[in-house]
Amino acid sequence: MATAPQPQLPLFYKDLLPLNSKEHGDWSVGTFDDASFLAETHAIPLTIDEFVDAQRNYPIVFTAGDNPLPIALFGLNEGVNTFIGDDGKMVADVYVPAYIRRYPFILAKLQQGSDDMSLCFDPTASVIAKQETGQALFTGEGEPTDYTKGVLEFCQKFEESGQRTRAFLEELKKLDILMDGEIAITRSDAPDKPFVYRGFRMVDENKLRELPTETLEALNKNGMIMLIHAHLFSMNLMRRLFERQSAQGKVPAPAANGAAG
Repeated sequence: MATAPQPQLPLFYKDLLPLNSKEHGDWSVGTFDDASFLAETHAIPLTIDEFVDAQRNYPIVFTAGDNPLPIALFGLNEGVNTFIGDDGKMVADVYVPAYIRRYPFILAKLQQGSDDMSLCFDPTASVIAKQETGQALFTGEGEPTDYTKGVLEFCQKFEESGQRTRAFLEELKKLDILMDGEIAITRSDAPDKPFVYRGFRMVDENKLRELPTETLEALNKNGMIMLIHAHLFSMNLMRRLFERQSAQGKVPAPAANGAAG
């Protein structure tokens, strides 16, 4: 269910170009008419700075593997996003992860072996082009507009949050409190055939409780315990997410169900 995306380009991005005034001086950015670019995405990367907001709407789990990362589940099966309506728009009044809000921009390293990052964009996105409408990217003098400066700042903060997220996961690994997750959900019309979802990691509540008092106090002081609890509280949304998926007719037959991703 929670396999991390493995393509060369990040999730959603089909191509990357560095933004520069010479080539894009008269380009501008519009708004997406809908959220069709994520309509078949069931898991969205998340940073720890978003846990408190995201846990109100989505289960927060960790990807499987040696380097787990947090993700917000929009569906329990590959290709299923229960938060995109028939009109292609994201449902109202839910938290929109920063990873989605960042698109089509991103900070990326243009040269291997260099830590320098440049503001890039996905040229295949329909909203950014040489056009008269939308937010201008550069002034007539070739300087970044306030909009572009805001995008750069947002992307920089996202990268900083990503670094804090990786540090958080390293601490969880050191504490050895992550375990392979498994959720079994039974539907009333098939009580003897539970839907079992695996392929993700979660915090082991028993191991968390067994941590030494001084360790728990340290986790409380550095804010980690709040993040862990946000993750654990969000797991209660697994059944609600399943019910959303079921109501939309997007739950596979029990016989075909299993490790969902």
